[in-house]
Parts: sequence; structure tokens; C-alpha cells
Amino acid sequence: MIEIAGLTRRFGEVTAVEDLTLSVRSGECFGLLGPNGAGKTTTVRMLCSLIAPTAGTARVAGLDLMAEGAGSKIRASIGLLPENPGLYETLSPRENLAFFGELYGLSPSESRPRIDLLLDQLDLTKDRDRATATFSKGMKQKVALARALLHRPRILFLDEPTSGLDPFSARIVKDVLLALKKDGTTIFLSTHNLPEAEELCDRVGILRKKLLVVGTPRELPRRLPRRGARLRWQDGFSPDLRRLTSLEGVRSLRVEGAALFADLDEPERRIPSLVDELVRQGARITFAGEEVPSLEEAYLELIGGAA
Repeated sequence: MIEIAGLTRRFGEVTAVEDLTLSVRSGECFGLLGPNGAGKTTTVRMLCSLIAPTAGTARVAGLDLMAEGAGSKIRASIGLLPENPGLYETLSPRENLAFFGELYGLSPSESRPRIDLLLDQLDLTKDRDRATATFSKGMKQKVALARALLHRPRILFLDEPTSGLDPFSARIVKDVLLALKKDGTTIFLSTHNLPEAEELCDRVGILRKKLLVVGTPRELPRRLPRRGARLRWQDGFSPDLRRLTSLEGVRSLRVEGAALFADLDEPERRIPSLVDELVRQGARITFAGEEVPSLEEAYLELIGGAA
């Protein structure tokens, strides 16, 4: 559904995105993660044909980004929630959506029920006739999301979709996105919100001008060379840490009550050695397992390593 090859964008002497190559499958929710200035918004703008790449190319919904006249066709087939909502603030949500419905080529008989449905799903029905100038940032964000969904796009691009939303509104938006994903909509999500990425995304990529790594939110933390383990034993035992730290692959150890926390290289290989040594010392082990870092911990280590 989205095929990217060597995509690069420079602004003068500054390279915002460098040699990005990536495939996003049909019906997949892909999350692009990275710090401010990493190139996430620039990537979204290129894929939506709002700015041209300096080098490389991409295919979006089967359309070659660089082909003559492809820009308008791509924009007609996608939905975009940009970083800034860009609404007509003297108009109400219903008036904004009716106007954009016309731009999308929808007749009033097509757009009216669709507008009512989206406003209801996003908890905006009671505010549908108020000027959006009176709205909070989060409410404007929801109107902009309704605009992006109005024409039932095959691909949805989202730049920080829950930015400025209170927890209740953010939950509404995430539920809408999960329903879209279930229905087969391809979602390309740029976000700083790592728990949001874990919940919504099938795969994530970490970008810092270059794409550092791609994988599922569960597997990326397991790629870190140093991970942890947790072991528990019955009360009344005190381990000899000097013997434990001499084992191969053990970086550091910490004891808390009847539990041992270990920083290890390749935990799946080192945990049995720890268990054997503790048993030799007289411990009665009640639990031994790998402590997998969170996506946030993996993100921070990967970004730190790319600094």
C-alpha cells in the first residue's frame, strides 16, 4: 500500500530525511517514532505529496509519487490529520465538514449522514453548530480527524493524532482508529506517544533522519543486546553475589528482599546459569524469567545510541 525507496529531503544544507526505505502493508497500522526534528512530519508531508522529495521515490495507493499529476490523485485517495488542524474557525464543525465534503466531490446526500456519524463517533454532536474558534485544541483536533475520514480514505496519515486531547477524548480517538484498522484502513501514524504506538501499531520504525530500526512494539525491546532477568526464591536465603557476578554475561546484580534483578547479555542463555548457581548455594527458586524492556526503554536506548 505504501512503498518507499531512498526517500530524501534536504532544506538547503540541512538534511531532514535521508535515504528512507520502507514498506507498509495494506491494512497495517505503522507508527513512525522519533524526537523533535527527526524528520517524521517531513516524511508525512512527502508521502501526502505536499512537498517534493530531493531524491528517491515512493508509491502510495499504487500511485508513483514522482509521476506527473500524481499529487492530486494521491491527495484524493488519502486522509490526512496534520500537526495543525487548519480549520475555518468562523465555521462550525458541521459547516467545515460540509465544505470539505464538496471539495472531496461528495454530494450533500452523501456527506450529511457521514458528517453526523463522524461527529457522533468523536463526541462532537452537541458542539456541531458552534464556531470552531471557540474550541479547545483537542476539540479542533477531533474536527480535523473527522475531515480526514469524511471521504472514507484507503490510507490515513496521522501526525500526533491525540496531541492536546484529554484522556477521555484521546480514548475516543484511539477507539475510532482501532475500528478503522479492523475494517482494513491502512494507517501511517507519526507520534511521540509510545503507549499509543504500542496499543495501535502493528509495527513501528524509529527515525532520526535515517530509519534506525523497524519491528513490532513487542519485538523491538528484545533486540537490545543488554536485557534483564528476575529471579525469586523462598525467604531465608542470602545469595553470594561475588560468585554470581563471576558468571559469563552478567553485567550487574541487585537484590531486593527475596528477588534478584540481573542485567545480562542474552538473558535466554544466561538465566539457566544463574539458576544453577543459586541452587548450588542453597536457594529454592520460585520464579525465573526474562525482564523485557518497555518500548519506551528500547526507544531511549536506540535514540541515545544514534545521537
